[in-house]
Amino acid sequence: MKNHKTGVVETVQARSYSAEFEALFMEHWAHVYRAIFRLVGDPSEAEDLALETFYRLYQRYPHPDQDFNLGGWLHRVATNLGLHSIRSFKRREYYESARGKGMPEEIPETSPAKLLEQEEERRLARLVLAGMNERQAQLLVLRYSGLAYKEIANILGLAPTSIGPLLLRAEREFEKRYRALEEEQA
Repeated sequence: MKNHKTGVVETVQARSYSAEFEALFMEHWAHVYRAIFRLVGDPSEAEDLALETFYRLYQRYPHPDQDFNLGGWLHRVATNLGLHSIRSFKRREYYESARGKGMPEEIPETSPAKLLEQEEERRLARLVLAGMNERQAQLLVLRYSGLAYKEIANILGLAPTSIGPLLLRAEREFEKRYRALEEEQA
C-alpha cells in the first residue's frame, strides 16, 4: 500500500511531465503537421496522423536517452505514418475500383478542358518563376509551400521583419510577369 508521501511525489512528477510534454507539443506541432500534410495532402488526415505521432511520443517519453534526437524521431514517425496512410489509401482505392468494375462510369468532376487549363497555368507559373530574381522566386516558393515568415527568414538568412515587404514585391513582380506572359501566349 502506498503512503501519502509517495502519492504526492507521483502527482507532482505527473504534473511536471504533462507541462514538459505540452511544451514539446507546442514547439513541434507545426513542423510535424506540415511534414505529414505535404505527404498526404489532406488536412484532416494530416491532423489525425500528427496527433498519432505525438501520442506515440507521449507513450515513449519521459525516458529518452541523453542523445535522443527528438526532432528527428518525430520526423521519422510522422513520415512513416504518412507513408502508411498513403499505402492504405492506395490499397483501399485498388480494392474499391476492383469491386466497382462493370459498374457504369461516373462523369469526372473535372473535364479534360479544365485539366488542360490548370496544367497550362502551372506551366506559365513555372516559366515566370524561372525568369524572376532568384531570391524573389525562392520567397514565393517557400511561402506558398506553407512556411511561416520566421521559417522563410531562417532559410534565406534574412530578418523576419523584412519577409513581408519582400514577399509583397515578389508577388507583384510575379503577377506582372505572369500577365505579360499570358498576353504574349494569347
